[in-house]
Amino acid sequence: MNSKSISTRYKNGVYKYLKALMNFGTKWYDINFVKVYNKMTNFTNQNERKKEMLFYTLDEFQRFLSIETNLKFRCAFQTLFYCGLRNGELRGLTWNDIDFNRSTLTVNKNIVKVPDPKIGKPYTVTSPKTSSSYRTIPIPNFLLKDLSDLYNDDANYYGFRESWYVFGNIDPLSATTLLDRKTKNAFMARVKDIRIHDFRHSCASLLIDSGANITLVAKYLGHTKIDETLNTYSHMYQNRLDTIVNIIELQNSRLNNNVIETKPTILLDHKTTLPELEEESYDYKEYEIVKPKDKDDLVL
Repeated sequence: MNSKSISTRYKNGVYKYLKALMNFGTKWYDINFVKVYNKMTNFTNQNERKKEMLFYTLDEFQRFLSIETNLKFRCAFQTLFYCGLRNGELRGLTWNDIDFNRSTLTVNKNIVKVPDPKIGKPYTVTSPKTSSSYRTIPIPNFLLKDLSDLYNDDANYYGFRESWYVFGNIDPLSATTLLDRKTKNAFMARVKDIRIHDFRHSCASLLIDSGANITLVAKYLGHTKIDETLNTYSHMYQNRLDTIVNIIELQNSRLNNNVIETKPTILLDHKTTLPELEEESYDYKEYEIVKPKDKDDLVL
């Protein structure tokens, strides 16, 4: 693996899947992989530069979206950008996951590109990535209106049910169809072509740059721990360091102004009323000097 030109993260990802296979073998077939496990230490490379994270700014996204005329795809890209869903979470949304009364959507399943022989489908419906990925989040009003229009369009189809996929119908939208549409729009809008997952990064960037609380951002994105959010998006906070300095400058300025305004007044008001402090005197004869009997003795 070290001889291949692949990233450290990719190498450790391969290890993760290998360990999952071994865990399965240990659990169901009692195979002992202890010796192998001990040798599988994570790859590290201190000299490797972290790849720059790609994302759309709000302006870039608006340019990207202006090209899209199909309502279903418009809703799909808006849900990715404004709700921060993963690719599989987006494609796994069904109409009964959208609560139009409460203006929320619920993430409770995931679509992976693995054929399911049981139902004869080219995809598999699984649980979300982690337990924290199960979440219910609010939908912006403008997106809710578009989803409502999309729902009314889909409801006209013969045999429509609430269990139909929002971005699809009986079956979810294929990953390649969404990918091709995204690439075409980016080219037509003359903006950079980012990955589908980078729409999720774009959502995080929008929230962080707008001053959203990091704990709420983690909950909104469905991260297990806040550390995951901080480690992934900490570089985005570099742009907000000037804000921290401005806060410090403002507080220091207020403090200096208060000192300048109040100190002379206090001295004038109390100069004649405050008595002079008498210097305390000590009679050292009252104290006995004790010498340690032994060098190891400590006398306090």
